[in-house]
Amino acid sequence: MEKKIRLETLTCPSCVAKIEKGVSQMEGVEAVDVGFNTSTVRVSFDEKKVDANVIEQRIKDLGFALR
Repeated sequence: MEKKIRLETLTCPSCVAKIEKGVSQMEGVEAVDVGFNTSTVRVSFDEKKVDANVIEQRIKDLGFALR
């Protein structure tokens, strides 16, 4: 499954790396692509192993607000 998550804002490239690293380490996550200019996170994951809400919460726990 693929989900697009919109963020309030991204302020620097290190924020992109923080999200990519934090989300990609989750069990069931297959791919993470963070769009710096669009403030979006596109996540491909196995919905049998991880729920989209858990991924969104991980992004919040990393310090980023969702739209």
